[in-house]
Amino acid sequence: MSRSSLRSLAQVSRRKFRHPRPAAAAIFGLRILIAFAVPPLAFAEEAHPAAQPPALSAEESAFLKENDAAMTKMMNDTAAKPTGDVDRDFVAMMSPHHQGAIDMAVIELRYGKNEQLRRIAQEIIVDQMQEIAAMKLAIGEKATDTTPAPTQPSAAPLPTTSEHHHQGMQMDMSNGMKK
Repeated sequence: MSRSSLRSLAQVSRRKFRHPRPAAAAIFGLRILIAFAVPPLAFAEEAHPAAQPPALSAEESAFLKENDAAMTKMMNDTAAKPTGDVDRDFVAMMSPHHQGAIDMAVIELRYGKNEQLRRIAQEIIVDQMQEIAAMKLAIGEKATDTTPAPTQPSAAPLPTTSEHHHQGMQMDMSNGMKK
């Protein structure tokens, strides 16, 4: 292709593909800006103000306070320093985790109303106590009999069973696993 034909081609393409007028380009740019900026601003404000949460009852406040304390204690106690013995470290972290489940189950028994959940909480207490004992025995530590706090000020201690069935595994707690 010769130089003159390249020049004429460039002149034709300049005429066909002229840049839009600056005002038209500004309006187009403004439309794009509005299209992307306005929806987030419009949806940032709720159509209706958020309703205030209902005031907590004294019982709910006490439940939340005790549950928060149990969770905080569990999290602090699971932060055990590594000893170099994986099995001991596992037990050192899992025992407080299981104790946290026991503490939360006791709180459910203290404040909960749902009978099915209360039965589950009782099972959690028994199961977790037995698992803590089994883990301690597995690493050669003496299993301690941990009795959870009563669920009510005048409640009798929770009954414990001597046998534990855990999906095909039977553990007899009567021989050597209790104090």
